[in-house]
Amino acid sequence: MGRFKYYSYEQTVILPINFSKQILPGTFEHTLHNLIDNKLDLKVFYEKIHNDETGAPAYDPAILLKIILFAYSRGIISSRDIEKLCRENVVCMALSADTSPHFTTIADFISSCDKELINLFTKVLSVCYTQNLIGKNMFAIDGCKISSNCSKEWSGTKIELLKKAGKIEKAISYLVKKHKEADKNKYNKSQMKKEKESIVNLKSKADKIYKWLDSNDDKIGAQKKPIKSNITDNESAKMSTSHGVIQGYNGIAAVDDKHQVIVWGEAFGDSNESGHLPEILEGVDKNCKESKLADNIYDEVIITADSGFHNEKNMKMIDTNGITAFIADNQFRKRDVRFSDAGRYKKK
Repeated sequence: MGRFKYYSYEQTVILPINFSKQILPGTFEHTLHNLIDNKLDLKVFYEKIHNDETGAPAYDPAILLKIILFAYSRGIISSRDIEKLCRENVVCMALSADTSPHFTTIADFISSCDKELINLFTKVLSVCYTQNLIGKNMFAIDGCKISSNCSKEWSGTKIELLKKAGKIEKAISYLVKKHKEADKNKYNKSQMKKEKESIVNLKSKADKIYKWLDSNDDKIGAQKKPIKSNITDNESAKMSTSHGVIQGYNGIAAVDDKHQVIVWGEAFGDSNESGHLPEILEGVDKNCKESKLADNIYDEVIITADSGFHNEKNMKMIDTNGITAFIADNQFRKRDVRFSDAGRYKKK
């Protein structure tokens, strides 16, 4: 039989860790650490803390910002997962100086300082510009569908939701009737228990719908007609994607071409990208002014976008404002003779 190196799970090893040595130059975490400590003014966060004489010591907002933004860069957005990251990831431990904030502290910081966090965006843009990371040659605009944390089951217009509540009540009536008949005869106790639970569950669903209908109106779409609302997250919407229909948001960003620095970003609860182009261009201009990139960014930069942002109204708006933009025509197939018989290949 072969011989193997000795090992034991009972052994103890002491590993000395210098946290400053874990934040390596040239990495994202090193840039983040330097940016927050040396470049950004965090006065607005410190003004919210009033425990000079009484109360427990608070976590430094700089520490919370570092671990939250580091987690976001890894696609981690749950407060519980961020807390776990502070215990298990050595880089996050280094950024937090091994302080390990509780997930409720992280969640409270994000919810209470959301506006202050958003205002940091233009300050970061300003730093990026001074470091020659923004070329101001071309801004590319595009969108990406993002699932929200809610179910499509709870979507519909007020009429559709009312019908859904009616169907649930019919199901409740059927189960109650069945339950009464079972009480007269010998019946499986476990089955009766399941039906009782189903009645309670269905009733709570119907109550949830009626409660929402009493305090909300239909959302009105671009066609001035009612569109589907969602009881759980009414800002989200049903959207078609390459992976099927999702309940979510359309995340749109404007990105500088030099180093892909995002100069503007927002999530919208509809898939109509063209309707948001004026708002996007206005937001880009506002961010560039606040971050001192330019007084009128459209004197220098070219805008590019796909056909989802094209319509006649947008083209007139771009022409009126003297913006240089290249936006794909969403009707080019109809005008191109090479696509004249494309319709016969479409699935019916």
